Amino acid sequence: MLDIACIILTKDEELHVERCILSARKVCKDVWVVDSYSTDKTCEIAERLGAHVVRHPFNYQAEQFNWAIDHLPIDNRWIWRLDADEIITDNLAALAEQKLPTLADDVNGIYVNKQIVFMGRPLKHGGWYPAPQIKIVRRGFGRCEDKLMDEHLIVLGGETVYWNGDQTDWNLRDLDWWWAKHQGYAKREARNMLQMERQKAGSDEVRGRLFGTSAERKRWVKRLYAHCPLFVRPVIYFISRYIFMGGFLDGYPGWYWHTRQGLRYRMLVDYELYKLRKESRQ
Repeated sequence: MLDIACIILTKDEELHVERCILSARKVCKDVWVVDSYSTDKTCEIAERLGAHVVRHPFNYQAEQFNWAIDHLPIDNRWIWRLDADEIITDNLAALAEQKLPTLADDVNGIYVNKQIVFMGRPLKHGGWYPAPQIKIVRRGFGRCEDKLMDEHLIVLGGETVYWNGDQTDWNLRDLDWWWAKHQGYAKREARNMLQMERQKAGSDEVRGRLFGTSAERKRWVKRLYAHCPLFVRPVIYFISRYIFMGGFLDGYPGWYWHTRQGLRYRMLVDYELYKLRKESRQ
């Protein structure tokens, strides 16, 4: 195992936490589970598998992760961010074993592919793959941008590299749970978009750039999207993702994903944003 501390944030994740920890154990010397007072067996399972378990109140993902890197007694050289419903695939673990010991001293962040499995099928089209994101940072040189939604790890100086391996997001809960989660996300996403409209990007945020990294392009598109008319832009977003970017090639899972996540969810976010703007004017 490599000199890496894996940080996993949990809340009632007994369905996923064992799979997650076992995947991290392929390469990570230490595994830390920061739990938000689960009421199921999440902590028991994590402790049985040898993870360090710490409980801390939860407000939102970015704040919780930054609390973890600021307060946990981590002495490993690297930190790996892994969500409870994600796994480190064998190909990514092999790349880590091969490449991490040979990295230059000025490399402080590592991009890997984010892969989404939905309804049992990897989404390979519609701009959802490979979607590289920074998931591994050198301790002391990275943290999470302070956003309510769509937060990314950022590197505080130095260089980054890209590994062509997959970190897979594979939630095992049913579609009713998935949609209920997105309905809750809509209010946070609306507040986040209102904040983006009023503020310029800070030094501790991913900056939007059309010809930058995947995360920078996504942020550039999101800022462009923010200037489009409410309730029209979800339709444009759906058409671009599902038709022009080939989302239809993922079959029925692709159809369900794009009509719900790309159209209906975005309509719900716009409705919540409309209400916030109205309240703000009043």
